[in-house]
Amino acid sequence: QVQFVESGGGLVQPGGSLRLSCVASGSIRRYHMAWYRQVPGNERELVAIISRFSGTTYPDSVKGRFTISRDNGKNTVYLQMDNLAPEDTAVYYCNSFDNGSPTGTWGRGTQVTVAS
Repeated sequence: QVQFVESGGGLVQPGGSLRLSCVASGSIRRYHMAWYRQVPGNERELVAIISRFSGTTYPDSVKGRFTISRDNGKNTVYLQMDNLAPEDTAVYYCNSFDNGSPTGTWGRGTQVTVAS
């Protein structure tokens, strides 16, 4: 299975921006990919999907603020997050995605904290 390493998280003020990266251990060309986030005690939440044809889908909670993209040549998926709010605070993960479910091995994630 392909493994993923997330990076780019940090502490940012409300209204700020971060760009997360997810590097895969192998080719992602044939995979749909997704970003998820999780707050301790809660289930993992899907926040962005990019198909292998680069079509994108977002839940209402992040639509217009988050942008997912991919670079198949670098085996990397990105998540640009703008106008961040405290409720976006979570550990962010990426994974391959198919039929509504993650399909790869979870990485360690990257912590995003939005606070003043």
